[in-house]
Amino acid sequence: MAIAERAGGPRHIELDELQAGAVEKLDPASAAFINASGLARVSPLGLGLYRLEPVGTVGSVRTGSVQVDVRPRGRLGLQKLLFLLSYSAEPGFSPHAVAAKESPDLWAALASSLALLGEQALGRGVLQGYREVDESLRTVKGRIRISEQMSRHPGLMVPLEVSYDEFSSDIAENRILRAAVERMMQVPGLLLEARSRLRHLKTKLDGVTYLTAGAPLPAWQPTRLNQRYHPALRLAALILRHASAESGPGPQRASAFVVNMNHVFQDFVGTALRAAMAKHPGETRLRHGALLNEAVDDADRITVRPDVVHFLGGRPVMVYDARYTARTDAGASLSADHFQVLAHCTALGVPSAWLIYAGKGEVTLRQILNTEIDIIEFPMDLSLPPARILAAVDDLADQSWGEVVRQARLSTLASPD
Repeated sequence: MAIAERAGGPRHIELDELQAGAVEKLDPASAAFINASGLARVSPLGLGLYRLEPVGTVGSVRTGSVQVDVRPRGRLGLQKLLFLLSYSAEPGFSPHAVAAKESPDLWAALASSLALLGEQALGRGVLQGYREVDESLRTVKGRIRISEQMSRHPGLMVPLEVSYDEFSSDIAENRILRAAVERMMQVPGLLLEARSRLRHLKTKLDGVTYLTAGAPLPAWQPTRLNQRYHPALRLAALILRHASAESGPGPQRASAFVVNMNHVFQDFVGTALRAAMAKHPGETRLRHGALLNEAVDDADRITVRPDVVHFLGGRPVMVYDARYTARTDAGASLSADHFQVLAHCTALGVPSAWLIYAGKGEVTLRQILNTEIDIIEFPMDLSLPPARILAAVDDLADQSWGEVVRQARLSTLASPD
């Protein structure tokens, strides 16, 4: 744990995600916000003291008086975290597409990165494009919406319900970028330089519709015309998805950027593995549900849902489960994780499964007694550069496909025919 006083900023408390907890002095409003954010469990001890315990998420919460960071093990930088998040949302995502500024302070890194990428996006002017507009007009423009005209103005010639395409800067790309800029500007205690750069970006986007908090992001399609916006939009979407800002007592504000690393790792492995397995025959499905027991009704059903299942000819042939949290970096948990994977193999009738865990180590085969099931532990070192992480996923795909081929040969040799 690290505690530091920053000039002109909130008191800084830093925790490791594997840390048991720490006792700190907090004001009640900050304690309540931190607890509600999901970054840490905050329990009052009396006399203004609270116990902070990591709960499996990482990120940062900042109020007017305190900033609490929970760092991922291995001290993954912001750029690596953004890569894992982005690849899950967009298979084939290049690790260079979001060149995040690294900083010990996550908020400073996010603000500087958004400012830089936003400036690059808007450097040649605000992007414009066509958007469809529905209006009531006294003259014909575009096409008349007949059903709306008849239901809203039966028997009347005007006003006319029309639809037309308008060339405007009020398009999805600019709405997303403006929303992210405004979200970051609500973070308390940002450096004046970063806040000034964000304010300048907001000024350029003043004519763009404001997206209310919680509203779904408008859809946009990457094209050659909006290519200069791509890095900024990817970062903006991550900020809007994982960062929140709320009003505190009086003029105070509080902000949180919180991600569940187990979900991040599972989503990344599933997405990357499905892409890597595409070169082999069959179909790869994510979160495939299977029944574990014979059940007479829904109340008796026991279902399992492996992270990844590969099918060949409509039949499951390989199971994969991803685990970010392992007992140690030297290997996966030797109990609960293996029990769960064993249940997946039993439900799907496959003879082997791969248990992928975040950490260093060697590929390890564990043969389960009194069964014909093998569980292979496969380490994935997230401290490596993104290209080498993807290479490890590709290696996993090749090794597991080799196991499918080996099992098929053994089955053929065992066949009486």
